[in-house]
Amino acid sequence: MGWFSDDSDQAQAYDQVVNAPHKAELSHELIAAAASYEAAKAYEKHVSENGQPDSHAKAKEIFAGFAGAFVDRIVETKGLDYVDKEKAKHHAHKQAEEQLASGY
Repeated sequence: MGWFSDDSDQAQAYDQVVNAPHKAELSHELIAAAASYEAAKAYEKHVSENGQPDSHAKAKEIFAGFAGAFVDRIVETKGLDYVDKEKAKHHAHKQAEEQLASGY
């Protein structure tokens, strides 16, 4: 994988979040790291199928969309509240932008 290795903090967070039982005890930081990892995988697949986006701004939108979709899915399946959802999205977008800036 280009941005996050399989043994990165984000990859470990992804495994922990996806395999967690239905509960509201997951922290927004943990979910954000998992969302960043999932977004990186989805973005790389998108780029391989559709080519590089026209601009950095468009790439950020796509990446943020993937991260947000993951957060929404986890919130629905794990029973988190609105505040945790919004915090997780904010942190995921921030991590995604940092990774995208270093690799774009």
